[in-house]
Amino acid sequence: MKNPFLTFLMPMSTLMLGFLSALLLPAPWFGLSLTHRLVEMFHLSDIGQLYTLVFCLWFLLLGAVEYFVIRFLWLKFYKV
Repeated sequence: MKNPFLTFLMPMSTLMLGFLSALLLPAPWFGLSLTHRLVEMFHLSDIGQLYTLVFCLWFLLLGAVEYFVIRFLWLKFYKV
């Protein structure tokens, strides 16, 4: 990366695309038995705490994937 601003652009873009993914794509849903097993395994207080962690990780992962796909397409086809 030639411009130092691009080092700040990646985390900002990942978060922005993650928030957009929250509006467009469904998050994963576990069955009830697997959910209770995960809550016990990670020593969480309730199911809401588990799904808060799952949603945060899911949307950050989607944001990062979308960022790299868009960046690849931009560099490959649109940048002059």
